[in-house]
Amino acid sequence: MNTTPSFETLIVTLEDHIATVRLNRPEKANAMNAAMWQEIRQAFTWVDETPDARVAVLAGEGKYFTAGIDLQMMMGLGSEIADDCEGRMREKLRRLILDLQDTLTSLERCRKPVLAAIGGGCIGGGIDLITCADMRYCSGDAFFTIKEIDIGMVADVGTLQRLPKLVGQGIARELAYTGRRFDAAEAQSMGLVNRVFESREALHAGVQQMAASIAAKSPLSIRGTKEMLNYARDHNVADSLNYIATWNAAMLQSKDLMEAMSSNMTKKVPSFKD
Repeated sequence: MNTTPSFETLIVTLEDHIATVRLNRPEKANAMNAAMWQEIRQAFTWVDETPDARVAVLAGEGKYFTAGIDLQMMMGLGSEIADDCEGRMREKLRRLILDLQDTLTSLERCRKPVLAAIGGGCIGGGIDLITCADMRYCSGDAFFTIKEIDIGMVADVGTLQRLPKLVGQGIARELAYTGRRFDAAEAQSMGLVNRVFESREALHAGVQQMAASIAAKSPLSIRGTKEMLNYARDHNVADSLNYIATWNAAMLQSKDLMEAMSSNMTKKVPSFKD
């Protein structure tokens, strides 16, 4: 039996093959402090490495999904990278940014699909975070903004790289240049979220239902499908076709394939190994 890890800034549960990771600083609008950045990576590494976890849901406690990077953390960066050598100080800052990027990339690196359930505000670093998820769903009260431009900086942990692949260059540039707030309906119309639910309760129920549907499929095939989709996003068609041919030459002849084919013939619900 798997025991879920305990964190300072997250609540992690695992039930019926669904791992739920909840940002848990509601009194701070789930602002992403130094501990949360590290714990997000630890949580999704745990999801990846835990066979019983077949799919993950990312959500937030309280009014906001997340207010983005904690401003106190940003204000403390100067002392963290301090050095009497300018070059070494800049190297430290670069390494810190790369580490924050890697935290969010852990959602993509996780072999299991990640479904983001967004209620309330998703601001700044929150956009960086949700664009790493496989799918995004939100409640009607959700709103979004690429806030970095309004604090005089360039978004640097994934939004500018991932968002254009989801919503297109024109919309992504408009949102990044203006920092304007947009609501749930607009987020759906541009393709950032798959579906808008009327309430937080409906959002939770709907995402749980979607996660359960994914958890019932062949885990090996789901993991391979995510690998292929991520690869195809960043490579050309010919390279991606070559990769899937090699992948299936290695993975296709599995017990999952036999179980799924047998279940289709007998009309029984398939049972798959984690």
